[in-house]
Amino acid sequence: MDVPIEVKRMKDSKHYPWVVVALLWVVALLNYTDRQMLSTMRPSMQMDIAELQSAANFGYLMAIFLWIYGLMSPVSGIIADRLNRKWLIVGSLFVWSGVTFGMGFATTFDQLYWLRAIMGVSEALYIPASLSLIADFHTSKTRSLAVGIHMTGLYMGQALGGFGATLAATFSWHSTFQSFGLIGILYSLILILFLREKKGGIEIADAGLSRNKEKTSLFKGLGLLFSNVSFWIIVLYFAVPSLPGWAVKNWLPTLFSENLNIDMSMAGPISTITIAASSFIGVIVGGILSDKWVQKNIRGRIYTSAIGLSLTVPALILIGLGHSLFNIVGAAFCFGLGFGMFDANNMPILCQLVAPQYRATGYGIMNMAGIFSGAYITNLLGKSSDAGHLGNDFAMLAGIVLVVIFIQLYFLRPKANDYETN
Repeated sequence: MDVPIEVKRMKDSKHYPWVVVALLWVVALLNYTDRQMLSTMRPSMQMDIAELQSAANFGYLMAIFLWIYGLMSPVSGIIADRLNRKWLIVGSLFVWSGVTFGMGFATTFDQLYWLRAIMGVSEALYIPASLSLIADFHTSKTRSLAVGIHMTGLYMGQALGGFGATLAATFSWHSTFQSFGLIGILYSLILILFLREKKGGIEIADAGLSRNKEKTSLFKGLGLLFSNVSFWIIVLYFAVPSLPGWAVKNWLPTLFSENLNIDMSMAGPISTITIAASSFIGVIVGGILSDKWVQKNIRGRIYTSAIGLSLTVPALILIGLGHSLFNIVGAAFCFGLGFGMFDANNMPILCQLVAPQYRATGYGIMNMAGIFSGAYITNLLGKSSDAGHLGNDFAMLAGIVLVVIFIQLYFLRPKANDYETN
């Protein structure tokens, strides 16, 4: 198929690295929207699928996605480091959008269960591939900002997914799934035209799946990662903040409702909008600051990330123990701002310590650690909420975040903006 001249010119433009971010921003939005919609649509769906009247069954439906997504993340990274990422991203979007479309036709719990499992596989393929592609297109002068802007797509998708119940009530849960699925399928066709692969400053032809002519050994790649002490520090530094990150994502509305004595219908929007808005600001501020700081100090990204996480420490204490609207909302805003600064710099820091051909694998392992941390803390805080200790346990998370900040600052000492193997 001949590519239009305008498309070729766009791909050769000096602005194309930002076009890549814009293209993938939409994919990131769909990634989180499609996975999050289900969490709010149970009331509508249980009228047609009786098994969803059981909270336990609904929990199984949500959990199967997380477990498979977590287990697939390292595999996804390995695949992204060895295949053409353009086609991996296109295929991933097409499959999970097809799954979303198919959920609109589901009539049994088992059908939904297996579709969610397939979604876990297909969505896991996206993040390592997209972040490593953005990192390759952007130099150290713009890398954190580019990653940060892409992350705002995830935040917007999460917020949009929260309106699933509204759309289901206005139209139907069937048409909601079908509509978003169809949008993703059509957008995958747009990516085929406009997205391209890049590795080591060289454009890769769209034909074929192979990204590197000389493929590195799988075991050699994993061996280099696992023998890199800095990589294990990054994994720890990613996993530990994921504990409060997932705690806020899954339990903040409950905590707002309990500590402020307000109805969940009010607590939910206040908490999610506050976190989404502040995180949006955080990734932009953190991206700009990091990109400028690293030009003057090789540890500028690490310092920016540490500042962000430091903001979450007092925020967690106030979120857990505060009882006034001003204190808790202010603390939630501070948490989102800090976590956004942290979020924007994880892949750029990885780029300083891991070679390009192993970055997707590395991020996949990090993502698995973060997901499993989220599964653990979500379960633990559920028990804590039943026991009436949710606020205290939120505040205690501040202590472990503080410890990991000191570990990161002491051990992570990159020698270059872009790590290369000899």
